Amino acid sequence: MTTLILTVAGADRPGLVAAVADVVDAHGGNWENSSLAELAGTFAGVIEVSVAADRAAELEQALHALEGLLTVAVLTGSDAAADDDRSLGIQVLGNDRPGIVREISGVLNAHALSIEELATETRDAAMAGGRLFEASVIAKVPASVDLDALQADLERLASEIQVDITVG
Repeated sequence: MTTLILTVAGADRPGLVAAVADVVDAHGGNWENSSLAELAGTFAGVIEVSVAADRAAELEQALHALEGLLTVAVLTGSDAAADDDRSLGIQVLGNDRPGIVREISGVLNAHALSIEELATETRDAAMAGGRLFEASVIAKVPASVDLDALQADLERLASEIQVDITVG
């Protein structure tokens, strides 16, 4: 089996998921994991599909026929994570300002963490006014990472950019 990673984007409208699912199924693929969302009127997502190696090119070609309805990019997936990697959850909450994602991802990168999932949201701060920024991160942590040093760098950053960062 071959793993394909599909990225899809297009103007949001009914039937987009069904269109992709129909193509995947018609070409012997199995929809395994996905993260799909509508953001500012645009539907976007990432989908992991497994398919027999001899049908992967055929499936990829059929997915490109969806152009006009959706923009589809297809990559071949890999299982690059080491068996001894572990996952770490990180929560961020604070007043919104430019650069928060850049700062957090910079610290994670400096410690060789790989972001598996990142969800962010801004919303009105009910009592204080302004906007709040919230992020939820799941990162792969190689066994070689010094967790105390990572925690110290995240605490230093939280103080610098005035957000709460919870690691757990």
